[in-house]
Amino acid sequence: MIRRLFLPLVLIVAGFVGGLVITGRMRLVDDSSAATAPSLEFEQSTSAAPRPATPPPSAPVLPAGAIDFTRVAAQGVKGVANISSVQVVRRSNSPFGNDPFFQYFFGDQDPFGARDRRSLSLGSGVLVSADGFVVTNNHVVGDNVREITVALADKREVPGTLIGTDPATDIALIKIDVKGLPALSWGDSSKLQVGEWVLAIGSPFQLSQTVTAGIVSATGRANVGFADYEDFIQTDAAINPGNSGGALINIRGELVGINTGIFSQSGGYQGIGFAVPSNLARHVVDDLMKFGEVRRGTIGGILSIDSLSPQYAREIGATDTSGAVVMRMRRDSEAYEAGVRAGDVIVRFNNTPITDPSQLYRLVADARIGSTATLRVLRNGRSLDFRVPIVSDVRARQ
Repeated sequence: MIRRLFLPLVLIVAGFVGGLVITGRMRLVDDSSAATAPSLEFEQSTSAAPRPATPPPSAPVLPAGAIDFTRVAAQGVKGVANISSVQVVRRSNSPFGNDPFFQYFFGDQDPFGARDRRSLSLGSGVLVSADGFVVTNNHVVGDNVREITVALADKREVPGTLIGTDPATDIALIKIDVKGLPALSWGDSSKLQVGEWVLAIGSPFQLSQTVTAGIVSATGRANVGFADYEDFIQTDAAINPGNSGGALINIRGELVGINTGIFSQSGGYQGIGFAVPSNLARHVVDDLMKFGEVRRGTIGGILSIDSLSPQYAREIGATDTSGAVVMRMRRDSEAYEAGVRAGDVIVRFNNTPITDPSQLYRLVADARIGSTATLRVLRNGRSLDFRVPIVSDVRARQ
């Protein structure tokens, strides 16, 4: 009987003791939590204390092999300005001025009359000297310009004076009465290589100090229809309306071109832009500074030249279409007296083979005025040499 009562008694006592142990541990945990609470509050109050000033951002970390344009771009935008010019354009009062039917009957005689109207042209310009000479495109200032305003990178707007223009290369030179300008240094465009990085800086759509990056796609581009004297740098750096006259610089910050135009079927950027090489632009600027005009050579008497067609090449026995065909010339001229005739195909100028009319134009234009050049022409399957004088090109100054 006692044994039967002993076992339940032991179980009851064991349960009672276990309950005391568990209850004590719970109290210990609560006490420890209460003891650590003040330290938590202290940490929070400590974190709310003022933090030390954040150090200024360092230079951007670039992947290995990447090029950092930030320094070059920051310096380049200082040497590029906004150009706005007011031109006087004579326009017809007739509502049918562009109607071919109207023009067929009246021609240049407009019974409605015409009047002068003001036209605003916007573009970019490059500071090429600290004393205020600014290079831009001829089509930016236009003909019959009345007012020119140059907006500098520091937000100053100053009036400009047109020193001279060169329609053959689409270059114009402006002077502003400001000293100490951050002019860009001239680079050597003859050292440009295809694939080299370049930056285009200008004011497309009046968005000042816009910088775009690309590469040199080609050099020596001609026959694109922008100017008479064409020797363009082609680039895929984005060039848009308003970029005309802006700077094309290399990764050393040197001016290697003057942005001129784009090839586009949409009117906007399509990856093909053109710039006048710095060596050519610098030559034009030097002449405009010294003479107010660009002095170029020409062959007196040759009025126009054209490309050699495959059909005409077969007729004269030429092996390819390289050369320039003399289309029109004057009888009372030095070239005619030397023996050159219309229909001749000029295939060599001095010691340089001629590939197309644009190349011949550049070679003659760059020849020294007063010198004598040797022309090799093809005529009826025969190769003939003539010596012709290089005279001043009067058309370049008109």
